[in-house]
Amino acid sequence: MSLNRSEKEAVISEVTSLAAKAQTLVIAEYRGITVADMTKLRVDARSKGVTLSVLKNTLARRAVAGSAFDVVADQMTGPLIYGFSEDAVAAAKVVADFAKTNDKLVIRGGAFGGKALDVNGVKQLANIPSKEVLLAQICGLLMSPMSRTAVVLGALAAKKGEGAAAPAAEPVAA
Repeated sequence: MSLNRSEKEAVISEVTSLAAKAQTLVIAEYRGITVADMTKLRVDARSKGVTLSVLKNTLARRAVAGSAFDVVADQMTGPLIYGFSEDAVAAAKVVADFAKTNDKLVIRGGAFGGKALDVNGVKQLANIPSKEVLLAQICGLLMSPMSRTAVVLGALAAKKGEGAAAPAAEPVAA
C-alpha cells in the first residue's frame, strides 16, 4: 500500500521524534517470521519500553538524517524492523533475546552514542545488565563494607560481653 505525501511526512516526523528521544537503535531483518512470533516480539518490546517499527527504508533514512543514528543509514536495505529505546540496552536486549529463540530474525546492526554497531556490538550491548540491576549492584557494593564492619563489631561486642560476664560470675561463686 502506497502512502501519500502527508502520510509519509507524518511517518517521518514520528520516527524523527522517536530517534530524538532514543539512545539506541537496533536494526534486524525479519524475513520469514510468522505473525504470531512478530506479535510476541512486539509485546515483549512494548513491556520493556522499546518501540519496534517496520518502516520503508527511504523514510527511515530521511527520519534519522542529521541524528546520532545517521551512521547506520547505509545499512537500511531489505525488510527491516527498527527498534528504538530510551534505555541504552533495552532494544539490543529485546532483539538479541528474541533472535536466540527464532533464527529467522537476523540482527543487522545498530547505533549507540553516535557510533555504528555491528552484530557483535549489538550482542555485547545486550549482555550489559539493565540500569536497575547495575544500581542494585552498586548499592550492594556500598553496603558490603558497612555490613561487614557491623558484623565484626557485633562479634567483638559479644566476645567482650562474654569475657566481662565470666570474670564477674567467678568471684561471686568463690
